[in-house]
Amino acid sequence: MSRTISYRGQLASGSQETIALHTINGKTGYRIVKFVMMTPNAGTTDYEQTIKIYKTQQSSIDADIDFTDNRLLAAGFTEGAAATNFIGNPLLVFFDHEIFNQDIYVTQFDAKSALACNYYIELEAVDLALDEQTVATLKDIRNVGAE
Repeated sequence: MSRTISYRGQLASGSQETIALHTINGKTGYRIVKFVMMTPNAGTTDYEQTIKIYKTQQSSIDADIDFTDNRLLAAGFTEGAAATNFIGNPLLVFFDHEIFNQDIYVTQFDAKSALACNYYIELEAVDLALDEQTVATLKDIRNVGAE
């Protein structure tokens, strides 16, 4: 049986937050089912914000999105301009609803104004069979030090 858990927060530009998901036995897996981002200053400032969700901690935070990076779980981008009162629509990308069983890392970068950005993530928690647990754990081990 699966259940949905949610996380929300606000990240300053250039920052990273850890969402602790690891368990002692690794028998609980997670997959992203919803990812939303919203600037706290919609329509009042210029912004170009990128939020990314990774399987591993990042040593540098930027706006570059690389779909070939196997550590990237999701990415979102939104932009807006104060002069036109334009509020951008977020462009969201999900990667195959991949199952993971370790901590995830959320990064945010504003390429225009260095403003904070809100995020909301829903994860589906599922019980993993022994073979699924082994595969998820081995994938995470391979990603350590991959940056």
